[in-house]
Amino acid sequence: MTAGAPGHDIVVVGASAGGVEALGELVAGLPADLPAAVFVVQHLHPRSAGLLPGLLSGRGPLRTALAIHGEPILPGRIYLAPPDNHLTLRPGFVQVVRGPRENGHRPSVDALFRTASTGYGPRVVGVVLTGHLDCGTAGLLSIKARGGKAIVQDPQEAAAPNMPASAIQHVPVDHVASIREIPKLVVRLVHETAGPWPAHLAGVLSEAEGDEPGIGSDIVCPICQGRLTETEINGFQIFRCHVGHAFSMEAVAAEQAEEVERALWSAARALEESATLAGRLSTTGDPTLRARFAEKAEAQMRNADLIRRILLAGGVLARTDASDAGEAALTAGSGEPPEPPS
Repeated sequence: MTAGAPGHDIVVVGASAGGVEALGELVAGLPADLPAAVFVVQHLHPRSAGLLPGLLSGRGPLRTALAIHGEPILPGRIYLAPPDNHLTLRPGFVQVVRGPRENGHRPSVDALFRTASTGYGPRVVGVVLTGHLDCGTAGLLSIKARGGKAIVQDPQEAAAPNMPASAIQHVPVDHVASIREIPKLVVRLVHETAGPWPAHLAGVLSEAEGDEPGIGSDIVCPICQGRLTETEINGFQIFRCHVGHAFSMEAVAAEQAEEVERALWSAARALEESATLAGRLSTTGDPTLRARFAEKAEAQMRNADLIRRILLAGGVLARTDASDAGEAALTAGSGEPPEPPS
């Protein structure tokens, strides 16, 4: 590294399924005198009570701890994202914020990568490890766009290959390597002089999060129902709503599937409750309405059973079930007994 010139002194790492073991190998391979700060997002359960520091401490010589909001960025330290909080970077210090979920996750790999790139540009090394779906791809695109370096774990050895495979497909990565090789690559890059900011970004130290240009999408946010804007970079779609929820195409599909399932279970419950009430009304009250309420109870239970069979079959309908699905949707939550058959 040239005297006085910055190196790649900001290393950001993202992992999900299978990531704890991979992170352990990465941490074990980093030297005590590493002239860079390392920041890690590992997807864990929100109520994991900060177990990651205990799992990684002692695996290597660097100090490893949960990041604290506002603390300074110092070389030779590993900062871990706390459970259910985003770890983001600003020039000189870290931010720990409980912002909107991205790709269904908080902390978000993309939020860490994006803020690192906007604050530190070509000084950043991004590392994507094992994980499901495509978290980290959008953030790695941001790092490369600002002159940083990209390392991706070899999908063939990853416990969950989707995250690294997506990054390789959409990002011009610099290195694809095994987890045993990645620490050596990180050390080598850290000691190399970082390049200049890209010409069109020269002098731009930071910019607002999520300000990527986009066009209005015909898809709404599956979390808050706000309108999404859509951006495509290297064939990779990024969706974001005004609240700040962000998704890849795969993440939108996954969130929508969960929302549909929740709605269907709610419909089944509403139908069963309605059938129970109609059954009680069929044995009391106006004798002229008893038969109609009995018919309603039977129809509501039949439709609730249909929805349950759809859910338990994974959304695959038999031909005879499909013909009844419309009726089930129309009668869900209806307060009126059905008309008797003609």
